[in-house]
Amino acid sequence: MTLVKSVLLFMLAALAEIGGAWLIWQGVREQRGAVWIGAGIVALGLYGFVATLQPNADFGRVLAAYGGVFVAGSLGWGMVVDGFRPDRWDVAGALICLLGVAVIMYAPRG
Repeated sequence: MTLVKSVLLFMLAALAEIGGAWLIWQGVREQRGAVWIGAGIVALGLYGFVATLQPNADFGRVLAAYGGVFVAGSLGWGMVVDGFRPDRWDVAGALICLLGVAVIMYAPRG
């Protein structure tokens, strides 16, 4: 159950951080205004809170692993929201990052 909880928290954190950054991008670069920017700031704050809920108590480990989730999640967000089509190198890089997440977070430690 701890593994499932951890994976779900990583997914929720990715949604909050990537979504927050995207909202700010839309507010500034696409000139959608302060409401979009404000919503992005709130979402980014939610990301910071969600990260603290990880079962692992090591800040450095959790944030390092989350970096790989962010890479893969950003490509996924771009596909779903912006119509981005990753090439094979994008996919390979994302898979490498997710392998890194698995090693950092879930490798047996003695």
